[in-house]
Amino acid sequence: MSSSTPAPYALILIDLALEAGVPQEELLRNCALAEVGMQAMGARVADDDFRTLVENTLRLTGDPALGLRLGRRLNLSAHAVLGQAFMTCRDLGEVIQLFERYYHLLAPDLVLEFHHSDERLSISSPDTEAYLPLAFGLECIAAAMRNTLSGLLGDDHFPLRFEFPYPEPAHLSVYREILGEDLHFNCERAAWSFPAALLSTPLPSSNPALRQLYEAECARLLADLSDSAGIAEQTLNLLRKLEGQYPKMPQVAAMLNMSPRTYRRRLMDEGLGFQELLDRVRAEHATRYLKERRLPIVSIAYQLGFNDPSNFRRAYRRWTGKTPGAVRGDAGEESS
Repeated sequence: MSSSTPAPYALILIDLALEAGVPQEELLRNCALAEVGMQAMGARVADDDFRTLVENTLRLTGDPALGLRLGRRLNLSAHAVLGQAFMTCRDLGEVIQLFERYYHLLAPDLVLEFHHSDERLSISSPDTEAYLPLAFGLECIAAAMRNTLSGLLGDDHFPLRFEFPYPEPAHLSVYREILGEDLHFNCERAAWSFPAALLSTPLPSSNPALRQLYEAECARLLADLSDSAGIAEQTLNLLRKLEGQYPKMPQVAAMLNMSPRTYRRRLMDEGLGFQELLDRVRAEHATRYLKERRLPIVSIAYQLGFNDPSNFRRAYRRWTGKTPGAVRGDAGEESS
């Protein structure tokens, strides 16, 4: 997947720096950025250029809370078509579904894990190497999440919990001003969560007809981002988006505009086979279902295309080295 950042993020960061009195020539040093080009609809900037811009801004402003200040300005319009799609959703649950499918439009290299339970909806990030610098990236995401939810729901006090994998910072007062009081530091990983009951909160801007149009555009943009990826990565991205459907190899080849023979050869060139990729994605989905504990194992087996739960149990053990019951037990509930 192409490593790039939405241009509005860079433009907003430039505005912040200029407001702080940073000379534009110094700010853009070593960045291949043309502001006119960045104004175009759907424009993106290379991650290397955005990282250099961040480093320049941090150095020239000396502002340790820069990530928080940038995130506070990342409103729905800054997220471009995905932000517009959010606004058309029926409720917050649909927003989270869209975000889970298309967050790579906002940060292609970011890895997020979504955990649904009866009590909370949690989004966590296990990969701290995706953030350079770490605190800036996590502050920006946290503040953007707060600002986006406020814009969608008209509620500045939405009960978000924030967890950070580093010590309490010296600028804690800015964290509290922008994020609220539910802040936790020295955590195992970065995470953002809220009560699951709030997923049913309706959105005043809901428009189902427009949602279909915006989501189709999100899917097209994501496919464009994936064009530079290998065939295996494109396959994984496609299978993850088709959760519960799991098409056959010829269908996937057709979706990627290839003949089955060419598709099979391209995968072999990367040292992989279709079944291996399909099993990897089914293992990911099965593990999430098991840890969510909302479905009995027989239903999970059916969701993954198994008519016989015993076949699913054997397959899951082959994929992961664990039994479904053990994974569900790890999550605090006996297997069923």
